[in-house]
Amino acid sequence: MAAEERVLKGGVKDAGERPRTAVPIRSMGPNHLARIEAHLLALSERDRYLRFGYAANDDHIRRYVHGLNFDRDELFGVFNRRLELVAMAHLAYSIDPKTPNCAEFGVSVAKTARGKGFGHLLFERAVMHARNEGVSMLFIHALSENTAMLRIARGAGALVERDGAESEAHLRLPPADFDSRVTELMREQWARTDYHLKVQVRQFKKVLRRLQDMRRKPKAEKESA
Repeated sequence: MAAEERVLKGGVKDAGERPRTAVPIRSMGPNHLARIEAHLLALSERDRYLRFGYAANDDHIRRYVHGLNFDRDELFGVFNRRLELVAMAHLAYSIDPKTPNCAEFGVSVAKTARGKGFGHLLFERAVMHARNEGVSMLFIHALSENTAMLRIARGAGALVERDGAESEAHLRLPPADFDSRVTELMREQWARTDYHLKVQVRQFKKVLRRLQDMRRKPKAEKESA
C-alpha cells in the first residue's frame, strides 16, 4: 500500500494488544514532573535504550524530564491505584517551520505493567489529540529491534521504513471531526475524575492509618505501665 493511502480512518486499528477493560489516560503537566522522573529512572538499561535510542543514564533522563515543554508538547499517563505512573507517552510537536503540522510519538511502560495494552492505548490517545490539534502526520522513530513499538505502528496502518538499526514510521492523520473532539473531552474528564478519586482514596487511607496508630498508642502505653 502506498504511503499516501495509509490514512487513519477515525481511530487506531487493533494492534492485537487492546485491554479487555477501559483504562483512564490523563494529560500531564508540570505538577507530574516527579512522577515522570521516577517512572523513567525505574526503567532498566535495556528499556531506556529502546525508549531513547541510546544508553540513557540517570543524568540524561533528568535533563530530559526537566527539559519537557508542557506549553508546546503533550504528555499522557496511566496511573495505578498508588498514583504511580506506570506508562506514559510524549507527543512532541515539530518546531521546524517547514513541517508545522507534524508530531513525534514516544512511549514507555513499566515492567510491571507490560502485557496490558497500555502502549496501544497511549498511542490511540495521542493520535486523537494530535488530530484535534491539526496534526496531519505522526512520526515514530524507533530502533528496529523495538518490535513492540513497531507492531503498534504497523497495526495502526503506519508505513514503516527501516534503515539499518533504526526504523521510522509515519502515519497520515485525518482532520478532526465532532466525534474526535467530543470523545477526547469525555475521556480526559473521565481520566481526571479517576485520578482525583485515587488521590482522595490515598488521603483517606492516610487518615485511617493515623487514627489506628492513635488507638494503638494508648493501649501500648497502658500495657507498659
